[in-house]
This record gives sequence, C-alpha cells and structure tokens, in this order.
Amino acid sequence: ASGPVRRRVGLKPDGRQPVRAGAIIRDDHGAEVGIVTSGGFGPSAGHPVAMGFVRADLAGADVPLHTEIRGNRIALAVHPLPFTPHRYRRG
Repeated sequence: ASGPVRRRVGLKPDGRQPVRAGAIIRDDHGAEVGIVTSGGFGPSAGHPVAMGFVRADLAGADVPLHTEIRGNRIALAVHPLPFTPHRYRRG
C-alpha cells in the first residue's frame, strides 16, 4: 500500500468569489486533479474558503491550481487547515 490517492486540503480562492461544491480543480495544464467538496465565504478568515480532494502529490505542493466559475478562471492556493487559529484554552 502506497498511501491514499487523494487528500483533503483547504483551498483559498484568489479574489472575492466563493467556489462551490462540485467545482473541478485543474492544474496549469488543464488536467483534472480534484474536486471541491464545500466552499463559501469565511467571515472569520475574511476571504472565501473551500475544501476539496486533490491528488496526494499536490496536497502539500506549491503548485498553481484553478477552477472555473461561470466561464471565469479562478486561481486556487492549497491552504493549511484550519483557516483561522483556534482561540480557546485547553486545560
């Protein structure tokens, strides 16, 4: 077993338009590399946020990804989860 084929990642869309579930994630060559599972505006983060599954080799990589929304290409950056730090005290 060589590990999972896909990994769940946080995605930060470029700009203010949120990316919704079902959007196809593509690499710079246009190849399908994943899918968005959920997305919307993150009020605590102050920008749109999304989660999705991408090929495992792209999960930690600084590789340009994008999706299309109504014919517009939206750049996506893989972002560590959670989007905002926890602000509670354990103890």
